[in-house]
Amino acid sequence: MTLSLPRRSDFCDVRSTIVAPRPESYCLANQHAEFPHRTQRQWLLLPSRLLSRRSLGFRVLSWVVVGVPLVLVPGVGCSSLLYRFSTVTPPTCVANPISLPPAEDNFVWLQVVDVVDDFFHIRSEQPVQNRGDIILDGRLETSYLAGASLGEPWRKDSTSGFERLQSTLQSIRRRAIVTVRPQGAGYELEVVVQKELEDTDRSQFATEGAAAPRREVTINRTDDGIDDTPRTLGWISLGRDATLEQVILQDILGRVTKPDGKRLLHR
Repeated sequence: MTLSLPRRSDFCDVRSTIVAPRPESYCLANQHAEFPHRTQRQWLLLPSRLLSRRSLGFRVLSWVVVGVPLVLVPGVGCSSLLYRFSTVTPPTCVANPISLPPAEDNFVWLQVVDVVDDFFHIRSEQPVQNRGDIILDGRLETSYLAGASLGEPWRKDSTSGFERLQSTLQSIRRRAIVTVRPQGAGYELEVVVQKELEDTDRSQFATEGAAAPRREVTINRTDDGIDDTPRTLGWISLGRDATLEQVILQDILGRVTKPDGKRLLHR
């Protein structure tokens, strides 16, 4: 019996198969159906292309980020920025209380409120009145505020030097009481800044006087209610902060007596 092997021509040669090209209209009509991921990928890559370093969008954004602050800082005034970060004690001292020249009572009181608000949070205020037969003392009280530390240069409630260092190492709080008394057509201004030190039962990480759990038995994983933080017993008065009083006094005096300086873009 003779076995015949299949010939090569009996099979279909795929490589020799010729596929007719599709018409152009068909390709355009079915482009999104065949390759939908291409269109989505183009939209996803659009933000990265716009923000690439060589693109025009990145250059415009860089000029906006860098140029806008350079334009606004001169318009606002560099003195405003220096005022926020300046807490240097004045070289000369003025009397406390100090006399203010004659001015409108509403104007004087607004200057007092504006200055004190840069240092503390105002709790209560009674505006001064000096109009005709109506004469009333003005009084402003602030809330207690924890002293600004060396790591908070933007806060102004601690003057530079010893006061700021002490507020960094100790728990110090301050509050201000400002009184404006009419004196004829003028006024008498008094600023009192009270400073207090926190009194605790022990130091922050001290172990004396603290309750210690027993360890000779099996450790109990339940909460035993032991609080390791110091407890505040009260506040010890440290008198008055004379340096901060001088800063507030001279700031109010300068606003009432001196004219405003000219600035860029100032009308």
